Amino acid sequence: MRFTILGSGSTGNAIVVSHDRTHVLIDAGLSARETFRRLIEVGCDPGRLAGVVVTHEHADHASGLRVLLKSLRCPVYITEATRQAYIAERRNVSSDEPKKRAEALRDRLELIRSDQHFCIGELDFYPFNVPHDAVDHFGLNIACQGARIALLLDCGHITTLVRERLRECAAIVIESNHDRDMLRACTVYPWELKQRIMSRTGHLSNAAVAEWLRDGFDGTASHIVLAHLSQRANNPHVARIAAETALAARGSLFQPQTKIIVSSAKDPTPWIEI
Repeated sequence: MRFTILGSGSTGNAIVVSHDRTHVLIDAGLSARETFRRLIEVGCDPGRLAGVVVTHEHADHASGLRVLLKSLRCPVYITEATRQAYIAERRNVSSDEPKKRAEALRDRLELIRSDQHFCIGELDFYPFNVPHDAVDHFGLNIACQGARIALLLDCGHITTLVRERLRECAAIVIESNHDRDMLRACTVYPWELKQRIMSRTGHLSNAAVAEWLRDGFDGTASHIVLAHLSQRANNPHVARIAAETALAARGSLFQPQTKIIVSSAKDPTPWIEI
């Protein structure tokens, strides 16, 4: 099994997970054109996608879906609550967009539940509930032939369930959205948005990820990918240093051989194989 982050940040999120002939796109927050360009860049034929999984309705995870489906034949795996919220979205879209979205999803749906296992080809998906201000948001464990990865984007705080689902994984993609001081000092964001981001249904900070790495990470994962970095309230070097410092603080008896990778909003990561 292998995966690549096509892009991750406030402007859009998309991940590809593959095994042999099964290729699955997780979220479609990039534009359709950019998604196709990056798929080709990493050597993945868009026409061979076996499915698109939508974790929640927010624009940075789903805004490219409708146009993308014009050129894909694969089904869309989505919960009913998220489907309704995605179709009903009216912020920053044209008045006829809900109708177009409903039509695009017609006959393409594979309805799933945010707490129930499903399969796509050779890959097993185990969703789990995540605290975030979306209607039915979930994280994912993805398993194949005994190996497992975890995807955790858009998470307000690490619950007992989330902590458990991050255990015994060969690789973990986890959001490290913002530096708290940089967010408070950001002049572009209104205070209401800052409060939302820092809330328990908002986004994980560098400090929250560092605390988990120091006290909750089981040391199993060979790769941890920091994702969903804010382009206005974070810095890749700051996020990396916070994570690496936390790993080093675990003590000599608990030093995992874990590589920290920082994803980008602009370019795909190299394929990570497990």
